[in-house]
Amino acid sequence: MVDVSQHDLVPDHSVVDEDDLEAVLDEYDIKKTDLPKIKRADPGLPDDAEVGDVIRIVRDSRTTDEAVVYRLVVE
Repeated sequence: MVDVSQHDLVPDHSVVDEDDLEAVLDEYDIKKTDLPKIKRADPGLPDDAEVGDVIRIVRDSRTTDEAVVYRLVVE
């Protein structure tokens, strides 16, 4: 079976720890529930991601070296 998360075209997904999460939420002046959502069944998520976790997704970008986005894991 193929592990989709290891494919070259899938951006890096990682779980954000609580300290970093508070800094991100403060920077954007938002609540955790205001973040865009990602389903727990998404094949790109790390195995240790649980509902309620925030995921940092780092993508390659043409205009900057990398683009960082955040998603809240939902069922």
